[in-house]
Amino acid sequence: MQQLNFAGKRIVITGAYSGIGASLLELLRGFGADDIVVLDIKEPEADVEGFIETDMGNPLSIDNAIAELTAEGNPKVSLLFNNAGVAATLPADTVMRINILGLKRLTQRLMPSMQPGGAIVNTASVAGNGWPEHVNEINQFLEIDSWDEGVSWIADHTDVVADGYFFSKECVQVYTMRAAKAATGFGLRMNSVCPSPVETPLLPAFRETMTDQIIDWAIETGAGRVATAEDQARALLSLGSELSVYINGVNLLVDGGYTAALQTGQFTPPGAVDVE
Repeated sequence: MQQLNFAGKRIVITGAYSGIGASLLELLRGFGADDIVVLDIKEPEADVEGFIETDMGNPLSIDNAIAELTAEGNPKVSLLFNNAGVAATLPADTVMRINILGLKRLTQRLMPSMQPGGAIVNTASVAGNGWPEHVNEINQFLEIDSWDEGVSWIADHTDVVADGYFFSKECVQVYTMRAAKAATGFGLRMNSVCPSPVETPLLPAFRETMTDQIIDWAIETGAGRVATAEDQARALLSLGSELSVYINGVNLLVDGGYTAALQTGQFTPPGAVDVE
């Protein structure tokens, strides 16, 4: 299918050393991708056309990557997959820098130079589903343009930021919705994939920070098995493909039905009181 042909498109993936990003890279190759550039702190083992060592928590590192991507003579980026992310085993400030500040900076500064007809796909999480409870704070945070002011806002709002992970993923979901309209001005689309627990090298970190009970409960409430990296990569690939040309501003839940069961009251969360 021509809609799933990625040949001739420059594709940028952040965080492709392992997990979902590595699986996405492999899938893209299977659908003809021949110009993939990875932004990560580690170079992927897979062969790629370009690797730019990038710390997504460092604005100068991000700006250097953008400068290299947009240098004269380079083809325009058609697809940007913002996949890099970390768990709350790191300090909240670091989690917020990588998971949302870096994602936003790269996207905002690369978007004007991207190839019209392209797409931006963010890796969010079902951990961000609680964004309506913090939408005012999230909007306030996302309206800050300055990196340093954003970092200061994080330090001044530790009550809502907490360990950084849930709030950062709430911000990614809201950012996806907020920026989708602006993306259309450049002939682009923006969506996100929201995974439930995934069998990747990060899963032990999530078990450490969220407990085995919560992780196992989310898995059993959904499809009854932990998601694979390829499960999530397939969704990312679909949103980046021409199959999704009229999908914009959507946070796609890829959770085996977990959120649907939660929102329809089909189970009692761990620790909740079941009142008959």
